[in-house]
Amino acid sequence: MARAAALRRAPVVLAGVVVPLVLLGVWQLVADAQVFSTSQLPAPLDVADALVALLGNGQLWTHLQASLGRVFLGYLFGAAAALALGSVVGLSVTARRLLGPTVGAIRTVPSLAWVPLLLLWFGIGEEPKILLVAIGAFFPVYTTTASALAHVDPHLLEVGRAYGRRGTGLLATISLPAVAPELINGLRLGLANAWLFLVAAELIASSKGLGFLLIDSQNTGRTDVMILAILLLAVLGKLTDSAFHLLEDRAVAGRT
Repeated sequence: MARAAALRRAPVVLAGVVVPLVLLGVWQLVADAQVFSTSQLPAPLDVADALVALLGNGQLWTHLQASLGRVFLGYLFGAAAALALGSVVGLSVTARRLLGPTVGAIRTVPSLAWVPLLLLWFGIGEEPKILLVAIGAFFPVYTTTASALAHVDPHLLEVGRAYGRRGTGLLATISLPAVAPELINGLRLGLANAWLFLVAAELIASSKGLGFLLIDSQNTGRTDVMILAILLLAVLGKLTDSAFHLLEDRAVAGRT
């Protein structure tokens, strides 16, 4: 079964590799034609050399560990808070009327607008960086959770109540399983947003992390390292998104 599923996915995976390979070829052609100077667009091999150098001196692992740790903690806190508040707002009409407009307004605040306030409140340690990532993760998860729970089939809730389910018991056994694919999709969007907020978070007096590497390479004129940092952010974001995509597929398959 697993082998058959892997064989079915193989064409999809191969198709997804086509565009990156084409872009890599175009990148090499543009670099060879010297449409841009080397300082503006280094060749792919130059970026690969930068990767080898950072791996060799151990700096890349330091930056990766810092960024992954911030994304993990920020996402964990943000998603947990979003699931809790989204459940309250989704299940309670009163909470929806009281909290919905305010949370919706806060959601529109740009990520960089939070930076000076978080610096003022928490200084330049890890706390403001993790909190900013948590803010990024919070809103997609909250919005999806609240919307999905507000539209659970009332007949399912009636069945749950008929079997004595109330409050958190009804939420855990009826409401959340009923909207599992939507919740997983919201968690997936929240993780993607956490990566987007990471670079803004690492602008906060950081000395390590992929966001710091990106900004530092800009300041030092290392375009090869800058492109490498962008590619690493893209790869890490895609890997984590793909993991959630598999969970989403399983949830949908289990529902059907």
